[in-house]
Amino acid sequence: MKLENMFEFINPTAIRIKGTRVGIEIVIEQFLKGADPREIQRLYPTLKLEQIYATITYYLFNKDEIDDYIAKGIEQFEAAYEEQLKNPTPGIKRLMKIKAELEAQGYYSE
Repeated sequence: MKLENMFEFINPTAIRIKGTRVGIEIVIEQFLKGADPREIQRLYPTLKLEQIYATITYYLFNKDEIDDYIAKGIEQFEAAYEEQLKNPTPGIKRLMKIKAELEAQGYYSE
């Protein structure tokens, strides 16, 4: 079995562990924080141990490429977040108005 067969390459910004909705960056982030595969499995019990090992192995063999993939994902997330702050949805605008009203009445403070 090829290691790549353990993953779904959805697009350049989405690689998931096959049969799950978990992106490889989730496992890699925990691994880089020092978690071992069993700790990762405790955090994400839907993942099989072999899926976690495969993800770590894939990362170690493709470190530069995957580090770039993760960095691009972070950049994309931050850009989308900034855009959302600039152009909030009607629901968010409504919540912001309610929050402002509560703050004005002294019921809410951060």
